Amino acid sequence: MGVTAHPDDEALLLGGVLARHSAGGARTAVVTATWAADSRRAPELAAALDELGASPPRMLGYADARDPSSASGRPRLVDVPLDEAVGHVVRHVRQFRPDIVVTHDALGQLTGHPDHRRTHRIALLACRAAGLARLHPEAGAPWQPQALYAATHPESGVGELGPLLRGVGKSVLCVPDASVTAVVDVSEWADVKWRAILAHQGEVARERSLPGILARLPEEARRRIIRTEYFTRLAPGPVPGDPYQLTV
Repeated sequence: MGVTAHPDDEALLLGGVLARHSAGGARTAVVTATWAADSRRAPELAAALDELGASPPRMLGYADARDPSSASGRPRLVDVPLDEAVGHVVRHVRQFRPDIVVTHDALGQLTGHPDHRRTHRIALLACRAAGLARLHPEAGAPWQPQALYAATHPESGVGELGPLLRGVGKSVLCVPDASVTAVVDVSEWADVKWRAILAHQGEVARERSLPGILARLPEEARRRIIRTEYFTRLAPGPVPGDPYQLTV
């Protein structure tokens, strides 16, 4: 299960892993923290998840920190009480019962978006709370995911993406290479991942968004960027032979 901030994060950060697990017969799902189910981006999210073989959208419906129109009349994710948002994610975890949860890293990915950072905190707390019966009892029977991963970017893996982001005035935040515990080659699923990214048509049309930046690149350069996904295992830590270690 992915727990991500915005529609398109699921495709950009873990689209290859989602497609790979789905192709192998695993159930996959994504909880999206911002944008409402009746917003313009909801159908795009549904189309992207369909491409990736994941179950239908699970949207918390909070507003994007930088776009109040994303969920008219609803509070921004960064303003909502933390325990409220955690409770909603706990409910989805207990309903879906995933073995592995993947979310944003503590930096908020390369650009440090505040919704990414907030979602990281929510997912970390929710994964711990989901297994404790006395926390959020209204959310269903306890379920403890076996592993929590943060999608991230190591210093050595930024490559061509760094100059592209700086070229449109965005920051580039990355972690030391030693912090990455899984490097996943998703070349076999790159075409599926790209179709999922393209499903977010509104973002593809924007000049400064990552889908828009990728769409303007030659195919070979784009594939080099999207064919590898990086993760840091947060809890519990890596154990040799652990079946819940993401496959390299």
